[in-house]
Amino acid sequence: MKNKNVLKLTYSGVCLALCLVLPFLTGQIPQIGSKLLPMHIPVLLCGFLCGPVWGLAVGAIAPILRSLLFGMPPLFPTATAMAFELAAYGLLAGLFYKLLPKKTPYLYVALILAMLGGRLVWGLAMTVLMSVAGKGFTLAAFWAGAFANAWPGIVLQLVLIPPVVAALKKAKLMLNE
Repeated sequence: MKNKNVLKLTYSGVCLALCLVLPFLTGQIPQIGSKLLPMHIPVLLCGFLCGPVWGLAVGAIAPILRSLLFGMPPLFPTATAMAFELAAYGLLAGLFYKLLPKKTPYLYVALILAMLGGRLVWGLAMTVLMSVAGKGFTLAAFWAGAFANAWPGIVLQLVLIPPVVAALKKAKLMLNE
């Protein structure tokens, strides 16, 4: 259906725009703004809303585009690793949502699995990128970057995304069904 593809493109464009704008808003919150992981939320929503392919595309493009346009996050290694991480988030959120039953507990399962998968991909990407740069990436650095420093964003994602997806589903706006 052609209209469905146009809607997916439109929704994906909105999610990409949110990836570019939300870091400006959360950056105004001292000491916690970047820990809210503002680019992750629209990518996860895109995966749930539009499906795995569109979620992957928005996730892969967003950090690189934001880096090129605004200089943040730094292109290497941060934005490059984030591109892999967010691509995995979008892909996995869309895939798990499509495969699992459409009940609220499974929405949380899909979200948590996507978040864990994305963090593992980020760790692998950072390991490769840092080794290319002649530096190491330790398990402690992975733990700190993926979980310890990211907990405010993890909590925000768990609190915000399921009700938004439920509201979109109730409004019959979900395209990944």
